[in-house]
Amino acid sequence: MNIDTAHSDQRDDNAVVRCVVADSDRRQRVRLVETKQEPCTIVIFGASGDLTRRKLVPALYRLYAEGGLSDSFLIIGTSRTEMTHNDFRNIMKKAVPLYCNVDRKLWEFFATRLFYTTVEYNNPATFIDLGTFLSSLERDHNLPGNRIYNLAIPPSLYKMTIRMLGESGLSDERRHEQGWPRVVIEKPFGRDLATAIDLNETLREYFHERQIFRIDHYLAKETVQSILMFRFANSIFEPIWNRNYIHDVSIIAAESLGVEHRAGYYEEAGVLRDMFQNHMMQLLSTTAMEPPSLFEAERVRDERVKLFRSLRPFSHDLDSDNVILGQYGGGVIDGTEVPAYRDEHGVSASSLTPTFAMLTVLIDNWRWQGVPFYLTSGKRMARKLTEIVVNFKEVPHSLFRAVLGEHISANRLIMGIQPDERITLTFQTKSPGSNIALRSVTMDFNYLQSYEGPILDAYEKVLLDVIGGDHMLFWRQDGLELTWSYLTPVLDFCETCAERSSRLQIYESGSWGPETARDKISIHSRRI
Repeated sequence: MNIDTAHSDQRDDNAVVRCVVADSDRRQRVRLVETKQEPCTIVIFGASGDLTRRKLVPALYRLYAEGGLSDSFLIIGTSRTEMTHNDFRNIMKKAVPLYCNVDRKLWEFFATRLFYTTVEYNNPATFIDLGTFLSSLERDHNLPGNRIYNLAIPPSLYKMTIRMLGESGLSDERRHEQGWPRVVIEKPFGRDLATAIDLNETLREYFHERQIFRIDHYLAKETVQSILMFRFANSIFEPIWNRNYIHDVSIIAAESLGVEHRAGYYEEAGVLRDMFQNHMMQLLSTTAMEPPSLFEAERVRDERVKLFRSLRPFSHDLDSDNVILGQYGGGVIDGTEVPAYRDEHGVSASSLTPTFAMLTVLIDNWRWQGVPFYLTSGKRMARKLTEIVVNFKEVPHSLFRAVLGEHISANRLIMGIQPDERITLTFQTKSPGSNIALRSVTMDFNYLQSYEGPILDAYEKVLLDVIGGDHMLFWRQDGLELTWSYLTPVLDFCETCAERSSRLQIYESGSWGPETARDKISIHSRRI
């Protein structure tokens, strides 16, 4: 890797050092996967819904177009809506090009593998009919009976659908002589500890743990996966990734969108259930976990669980410095006026649901004792941004105090996840000239720089892993229960405490959240 030290590209008076991959390191265009995938049938429950049109079928089409699916596959849509195979194909034909590029000839073949059938989620007979329909299609296409049941349905239907799959025999591995059945669960996995345990009991009544895939698509983002490689494959960072050298870590996942059409769900969930119990906890564990002995699914998940066990519990009398809650008011986003949360369609005019939260998380283990992790997520913020910022400690002694003052800006590492997939490292160097002066220099690496192969969307990656039976990027039940337990005091405060009205701060849409949080975001993250 070469380093381009030209300083013509200035940003906020900081020099930028561009990391450039040498021509000799360029890769030729590669296939999406090098190993042959098993033939399988993908059954999408809730196929008439938004998730199927926006995410699942576009992801499956791209996998097919890039060679990520076996030559033998079937995609079966099913829901309560009555429609024919051709109706389903035509709906997908219109929807998929909105989310990815479509080749006409490839689509013509792909469409021949799309089928549809109707089910009633509370009617066992329709699930028996579904099984008969699947077996017939698999015989016609010479498929071995590998099946993925993707539950793209409201969480209220999870338990009923799982029970119907079990009672109709569709979950039973013994009935799949040559194949396997697997089930994919979308978040949320319950709405608290008790419901998460209850959902798991239903799952485990009919499926073995090896058959269960609990999706968190944040873990499947390329740059999130690269954090582990960055941490554990580089000897210049691994030894200093601890309390001796790191002052604090800031993890932010900001959205400029409001609740849109999800007000009914969001009024029940709020930002803590929507973002913290799943996405934010996984970003935290990726950043702070210990190295596994081997890079394989169960050992990586063991280390995530170990990290969750080390989280210092919140007290029931929550400190306002450790928990900042907010709700967006009216404001301007991209030049357009947007309503306050309480003015959104479907939201109560007196709603106390938080749309913003900043938690100060402490980890009680040897590596991280005393290092605060600032976890921030909110809606209607200044822009869409997900990144992890590691602020290192200042040098222990300012030998330049006579000419530069007492403090020298500390080194800062920023791992951008979206919209910019990049890693930047800021350090100090002498400013050219006769005067003794420092300037901050940023070494900047774009994650996709000089890569010419296909790029995996998060949903494409998780679907590929389900087909391959790889659990590394999926939740395990013990991790879910630990994170729900950890957040329970905060959830109880948000929903039952008499003080919650006074603690909920209204912030302007298009800002960086409540004023009390903005200072922390500015200090502990980069200036945004």
